[in-house]
Amino acid sequence: MTPDTSRNSESARVYLSLGSNVGDRTAQLRNAIAHLGAAGRVVAESSLYETEPLEFTEQPWFLNCAVALETKKTPQQLMAAILRIEEEMGRKRVQKKGPLSIDIDILLFGDKIIDSPELTIPHPAMHQRRFVLEPLVEIAPKVIHPRLKKTIGELLDKLPTGQKVRRAEFGLSQRPTTND
Repeated sequence: MTPDTSRNSESARVYLSLGSNVGDRTAQLRNAIAHLGAAGRVVAESSLYETEPLEFTEQPWFLNCAVALETKKTPQQLMAAILRIEEEMGRKRVQKKGPLSIDIDILLFGDKIIDSPELTIPHPAMHQRRFVLEPLVEIAPKVIHPRLKKTIGELLDKLPTGQKVRRAEFGLSQRPTTND
């Protein structure tokens, strides 16, 4: 009999990046984090960060955060769950780097390195993105990137200045204030 390898017997610590720049961004992120509970246990959440769009700049600023998730799912199962969450939340893949109701990326999956047509872990561009590293360093400053062999803090310190990223003055449990 072939053993069932479709699930990990032990939990893995996974780091995710979440972003939204369409509609109520805070509510979108809060909703996505709640949905992630079906894939594992959310054990840490960063602050929210407002970030300037890259490449396609004629769009609203993003709201981003990082989340640590304990899961028994395999990387492929987690990716499938994330794609379902994004679809259920109305994500449309219309324009590359364009406006998004929700975007959830797997950054790190324990110390795994995966290179397949469907999935690349660690996320191939995470070390080049301030909007990923600023929130991630809050919850995982000493975690080591398995390919680059540097901590998240070291990766952030090595980034050149560029993209504007600022900590939001409101969190996931608060509503942003308006000047109406």
